[in-house]
Amino acid sequence: MDEPLLDIAEVARSSGLAPSALRFYEKKGLIAAAGRNGLRRTYRPDVLERLALITCARSAGLSVAEIGRFLVARPSDAALRVRMAAKARDLDEQLGRLTRLRDSLRHAVVCDHEPIVDCPDFKRAIGNVSAPTIDTGGPGF
Repeated sequence: MDEPLLDIAEVARSSGLAPSALRFYEKKGLIAAAGRNGLRRTYRPDVLERLALITCARSAGLSVAEIGRFLVARPSDAALRVRMAAKARDLDEQLGRLTRLRDSLRHAVVCDHEPIVDCPDFKRAIGNVSAPTIDTGGPGF
């Protein structure tokens, strides 16, 4: 037996996304409505899994366009695999920076140096939290 369709309000509540975000993702081809109940969109329950993936990818900094390409990726798409590997490396770097920052903040919680930001251990740890490089739009762009 088919699972019952979810109303857009149910999907919004379950996913934590606004109905406008659902309509936007639908317009961009990331999700698809299964039909309508009057004027309201309805979705299959598996849309919640796709929305969880989209939300995770967005929080990691992927653009809607990147997510769209990923959602239709096939194993034969070598160029997309190269871009995904580069994005994974970027995320590894970001995770490293965030981990060092977290560790620095944990040290600050127990540090009794006055002021905390002058603590040599804190300075050493925070000094390792490098800023991401900024694309200045130089030649070739």
